[in-house]
Amino acid sequence: MSFDVLIVGGGLAGLSLACALRDTRLKVALVESRAPSPSPGWDTRIYAISPANADFLREIGAWKHLPSTRITPIDAMEIFGDGGAKLNFSAYETGVAELGWVLESSLMACELWESAKRQGNLTLFCPATPHRLEIGAQEAVLSLADGQALAGKLVVGADGRDSWVRTSAGLHAKETPYGEMGVVANFACERPHRGVARQWFRDDGVLAWLPLAGGPAPETNRLSMVWSTPGAHAGELLGLSARDLCERVAAAGGHALGEFTLLTAAAAFPLSLLRVPHTVAPRLALIGDAAHGIHPLSGHGINLGFQDARALAELLAATPEWQDIGNERLLARYQRARREETVLVQNTTDALRRLFRAQLPGLKPLRNIGMNLSDRLPVVKALLVRYALGGY
Repeated sequence: MSFDVLIVGGGLAGLSLACALRDTRLKVALVESRAPSPSPGWDTRIYAISPANADFLREIGAWKHLPSTRITPIDAMEIFGDGGAKLNFSAYETGVAELGWVLESSLMACELWESAKRQGNLTLFCPATPHRLEIGAQEAVLSLADGQALAGKLVVGADGRDSWVRTSAGLHAKETPYGEMGVVANFACERPHRGVARQWFRDDGVLAWLPLAGGPAPETNRLSMVWSTPGAHAGELLGLSARDLCERVAAAGGHALGEFTLLTAAAAFPLSLLRVPHTVAPRLALIGDAAHGIHPLSGHGINLGFQDARALAELLAATPEWQDIGNERLLARYQRARREETVLVQNTTDALRRLFRAQLPGLKPLRNIGMNLSDRLPVVKALLVRYALGGY
């Protein structure tokens, strides 16, 4: 079977790219091992979506179908240093309707999947597993484990950090483990969060509380936690009883929202920095986690992936029919378009993590003074807000 674009990976980045190509002349195939399914309760994987990416999801027709009762606007952000410093961001003061949106990964994935199923120029191969990739002068051939062979002008690797496509194509990736885990859980809280996202830089890592949509009493107030912390401390948190975990998390945030009740059991995933020097090759492009990995303290992970999909879709849609979409010189335009933001976010998050993990004498008061100054300097604060908004 012949296609123009072969997308390997049906996660958020791969599905959003497929949907972004819906009104093009391109014939698209998407290969995925398992269709997404809704979480029975609250999904433990929660994302903060920037306004730029909410617009992207609107453009591809997915946003309007997401349940409004499970989406929470971020109206303000509070960031606390490890020595009394504080940064405040407000949507009102910034002149925007909201700083971002909080919603569950599974909700976005299921809606994008349903959109893909309705798409006339898209063929879904699921369940399917890639087996061999051959890159030729005129086309690429992707052989599946069940014996099917798919030919295409361009193969897109959207298959995550351990990308099979990236490895098969021989593209180098440098992964630097942080020796940390991201511990996630959802809670009902005693006091209303009022749409405020909170983050603490602590001696034991970075703690973030994201506001979740409300619900029937007594679970009207909800939040999602991500605690990026060294492995030993992560293991300790995972070993706590529900009651003790609630007390530990509430106390770590100074009981700002009162007492907690656990909604979803804690889970954890390893954290690392992933740099991929070359995200394109002849007849090949990488997007999403296959192309980069960052520390979750900025919340930009999936936002980078969505912008990858948007940039690549725009390039492919604008390419004349006579031009080869698998040409490496053409694909290099996508790589250049995404490199600056990706490197900036990777370097910024990595530097912030290093700054607040360093225990050099005298450094703690200096970094907290810097945070307080940033909160009082309009120009610096405006740049930080623009970074937080995903380019707005």
